[in-house]
Amino acid sequence: MTTITSLELASIRPTDEGEAELSSIDALPPTDRGRGAYTALACCTIAQAPIWGYSVSFGIFQEYYTAHTSLKASPSAIASIGASQTGIMYLMMPLAFIALNRFPRLRKWCGPLGLAITIISLITSAFVGNVAGLIATQGVLYAIGCSLLFSPISLYMDEWFVKRKGFAYGVMWAGKSSVGVAMPFLFNILLQRFGLKATLLSWAVASVVMTLPTLFFLKPRVEVSRDSRPRPISFAFFGYASFWMLQFGIIVQSLGYLMPSTYLASYATAIGLSSVTGPILLALFSLASVPGSLIHGMLGDKMSGAKVILVSSLGSALPVFLLWGLDRHISTMVVFVILYGFFAGGFSATWSGALQEVKGTNESIDTSLVFGMLLGGRGLGFIVAGPLSGALISAGSSLASGDSLGYATKYGPMILCTGVTAILGAWAPMCKIANSVGKKGLEKCARLIL
Repeated sequence: MTTITSLELASIRPTDEGEAELSSIDALPPTDRGRGAYTALACCTIAQAPIWGYSVSFGIFQEYYTAHTSLKASPSAIASIGASQTGIMYLMMPLAFIALNRFPRLRKWCGPLGLAITIISLITSAFVGNVAGLIATQGVLYAIGCSLLFSPISLYMDEWFVKRKGFAYGVMWAGKSSVGVAMPFLFNILLQRFGLKATLLSWAVASVVMTLPTLFFLKPRVEVSRDSRPRPISFAFFGYASFWMLQFGIIVQSLGYLMPSTYLASYATAIGLSSVTGPILLALFSLASVPGSLIHGMLGDKMSGAKVILVSSLGSALPVFLLWGLDRHISTMVVFVILYGFFAGGFSATWSGALQEVKGTNESIDTSLVFGMLLGGRGLGFIVAGPLSGALISAGSSLASGDSLGYATKYGPMILCTGVTAILGAWAPMCKIANSVGKKGLEKCARLIL
């Protein structure tokens, strides 16, 4: 028996032919299984490469811009290219998800438009020689294109997977993590051998080759007619404390999530490790995130969202406090990035269970819209994380000592911040547990007194 989604419910019109409308739903392809569902999942996973390939590798381009070009710009100005790209991409998603939920017929045009914008931005940036132009092309324009690509394919996947939504999100985010393993090395080789212009143009061609098949084979589960009216969308979840608790935890976790991957290379150099250690640690971080995303996503289908978020948050905080902060040895750093990559890298995959808990029994709430809002919160955290990490490094420079602890380096405050924000990522489940324990404690005290 197939599962009726909110999009299917919205497509039912109150006519005398209601039974025929409901029978058409029964004729739809099944959710969570079958050729259509797995094709959608495969297309969505493959599309993560052109969507995220450049952004997860921007550190390689930042180093190249600093060392090999005549941009005559400060490191912070160059870093703003990548910061604007990631931030705008995430912050656009709530708007894109709202528009595509309200007007579903726009989804089939959104992907091709996004691809066209990304290709134009890459080709244009290959011939730009100043930071302002790179921010406009690689930062703003490229982010808009990638956001328009990501939004419709995510909505299609949300239609195809209902009971196994956690598994689907886990596979999708694992695809993104896989990109983070390979692309930095590939871009580094291309830049060193062929230069910036050839690398950007070749990536534009590769993006077309990878994206066009996904746009062709990816189909919606529920076809939208040309004369369909705009869908009513519900923002009832804005009135739910569960949504805001979850959103707060995501924003806070995002503040510290990228700090290890951003500064691992420079940290490895600062503690005397070889220059090749940094890229290897980053690759291990991304590699560990692949099974982390899959397992956390599948757990979200079997357990409550609160429990899975708690596992991810505590599992990522402990390695920060006990391994990164307490030792500088290479073996300790390897264990740290593997554990942190597994648990922190799987954090986004935990949202599937939480989405269902936010929705509850209110069928008017579309989980894909809630997902888009959570992505916006993640983007807000990423944007604030940039200046926050810089301030923490500056503060740590005056506190650094010669001890063998990671806390004793200039990265000490940042290490503490990463651990604390990882714990606070589980703000919602921790408050839920505290509330439950508090009520039980009060009831027990009342029984003892009476």
